[in-house]
Amino acid sequence: MADKLEMPARVSCGALWKRAVSTLSFVSAYLRVNLAAAMEYRASFITQCVGMMLNDAIMFVFWWLYFERFPAVRGWELRDVVMLWAVVAPSFGLAVTLFGNGSRLATLIVQGQLDYYLALPRNVLLHVLVSRMSLPGWGDVAFGLAAFLLAGRLDPATIVLYSVLVGASMAVFLAFQVLAGSLAFFIGNAETAATQAQNTLVTLSLYPGSLFRGWTKLLLFTLLPAAFTAHVPVELLRRFVPAGLAVLLGFACGSMALAVSVFRLGLRRYESGNLMTLRG
Repeated sequence: MADKLEMPARVSCGALWKRAVSTLSFVSAYLRVNLAAAMEYRASFITQCVGMMLNDAIMFVFWWLYFERFPAVRGWELRDVVMLWAVVAPSFGLAVTLFGNGSRLATLIVQGQLDYYLALPRNVLLHVLVSRMSLPGWGDVAFGLAAFLLAGRLDPATIVLYSVLVGASMAVFLAFQVLAGSLAFFIGNAETAATQAQNTLVTLSLYPGSLFRGWTKLLLFTLLPAAFTAHVPVELLRRFVPAGLAVLLGFACGSMALAVSVFRLGLRRYESGNLMTLRG
C-alpha cells in the first residue's frame, strides 16, 4: 500500500524534472540561434557591446569622481558602488539577452504580434521572451563581471553568493518587465508607460541605497523594486545575513509567480478580443 501511495509523487517529480530539462533545452536552443544570428554581423555585435561598456564606464566615472571628493555617502563607499555595478549590470544584461522581448512586451501585445506564439505548443510567455536577444546587453554583462573582478572578492564563497544574487536580481528585473508590459492587456497602448517604468527601475537601481528614506524607500521595496535588484544584494555582499537572502529569493520567486499570473490573466482578454474581432 505504501508503495502505491508513493508512486504518484515519484511520477510527479519525474514529470517536473523532464519539464525542467525540456525548458532549459528550449531556452539554450534559442540562445544558440540568437547568438548565431548575431555572429552573422560580427562587427555590429562587437560595436554594440563595446558601446554599452563605454556607456556604463562613463556613468561609473561620475561616481568615481564623486567619491574622490566625498569619501562616503551615508555609509556607502566607492567599493560599494563598484559592487552595485557588479550586481546590476550583469543582472540587467542577462535579462535582456536571454529574454530580450521582455522590454518589448507591451509593443508586441498592442500590435497583435502574440498571435504567432499562440499557435505554437510551447509556453506562450516563455516563447515570447526568449525569441529575441538584445545584443548590447552582453556589454552590460561584461562590464558587470569586470566590476566584480575589480572589487577583488574572489573567494569561492563570495563567488557562489554573487552568482545567486545576480540570478535573483535578474528574476526581479524580468518579472517587473513582464508586469509593466502586461499593462497593455488592460489599458491598451501602454508602450510609453512600460518603457518609462523599466528605465526608472534601472536608474534607481544604480544609486546607493542609503540615499533613500521614508516613502521613497518603501516604494523601492514594493512598486519599483530597486531595493531587490540592487541594494539588498549589495548589503548581503557587504555583510551576509541568511534571513536577508531568504527574503530576496522569496521576493524574486513571488515576483515571477505574480508576473506569470498577470500575463495569463491578460492573455485571456487578448484571446477574447481576437475572437470577437474575427466574428465581427
